[in-house]
Amino acid sequence: MANLKPLYEMTLVLALIGALPGCAEYRECGLQGCPSDEKLTESVTARLDQDTSLGPPGSIQVQTLHRIVYLNGEVDVGSEKATAALEAKQVPGVTRVENNIAVQH
Repeated sequence: MANLKPLYEMTLVLALIGALPGCAEYRECGLQGCPSDEKLTESVTARLDQDTSLGPPGSIQVQTLHRIVYLNGEVDVGSEKATAALEAKQVPGVTRVENNIAVQH
């Protein structure tokens, strides 16, 4: 029996190591898990299209890869560029926003 104690301890350590990444994903994405890149693109696009301060719907293109959102397009002023990035960051599941929006001069 004494020889089994290290085996039990190692099993417990391995079980905890396996469970911790799941906890991090739950905190980051919620009970439903992380949305797909396609779903994130749809959600960010819808959010940007609803914001009337960002120009006409579709003026900012959204692409997502590995939960990183890439924003492309042109806006009239710098505050619109910043607003677009802030809106995108608010979508659950987005880990980072790469803001490639150009400001027209």
